Amino acid sequence: MEQEPILTPATIETYLRSLPRRVRWPLWLAGRRYLTVRFLDRDRPLVIIAHSFRDARRARQLALAVEQDWFLAPAQSREAYDEILFKSPGLVIVQLRRKNVCGCLGHRHVVVKEAPFAVAHEAIGGMTAGEMDIASDAIENWLALPLAETALDARYLEGSRLQDFHAQRFRLRMLSVLLHEINHLVFPSEPESSVRERSLAFYREALGNYVESTISTMSFTIDRSFSRFG
Repeated sequence: MEQEPILTPATIETYLRSLPRRVRWPLWLAGRRYLTVRFLDRDRPLVIIAHSFRDARRARQLALAVEQDWFLAPAQSREAYDEILFKSPGLVIVQLRRKNVCGCLGHRHVVVKEAPFAVAHEAIGGMTAGEMDIASDAIENWLALPLAETALDARYLEGSRLQDFHAQRFRLRMLSVLLHEINHLVFPSEPESSVRERSLAFYREALGNYVESTISTMSFTIDRSFSRFG
């Protein structure tokens, strides 16, 4: 069986620039932008984040989660997705939204609708593609592990890294939702309970690994420690 080509972010950038003006300009004027990133420890999938120019910061956070936070997660957490990522479409298009009308964190799309990737093109080797959406505002407000996250919030509040913790937690939430929806793309018949269990386990283990690596070096404010005696 013929293998699909290995694509790079540079290949996708070149392809997007090569599109006819009648395709490129309406997308650009509508504020549509694309950011391409890959998991550093594997050739596939290549993740294309389709977003509004107003959400460029959120797109960069998702890209950082894929490129950095995935690689820093415990090995056993990543191994749980080995088969899923190996069998995933070569291109995964993520429509980054702020909210979904239904309130869901994300959805697997049955067909690809993002205009530049809706049809397989020779310029990108006819690579198979899958598509999803994820809702960044909903993810930011989502308590994946309510008791654990509330306790960690209180612990970091005593120190000097609460903002860093919130940023890291948000990226790991987005990454877990991305992995959740890729799981649905690859195995659409797998029960939701099983898919959710896997993605929550990844989130819990990755967040725990981050906390373990930072909590021992977290500085605490003396003034806050003694304020109860004031």
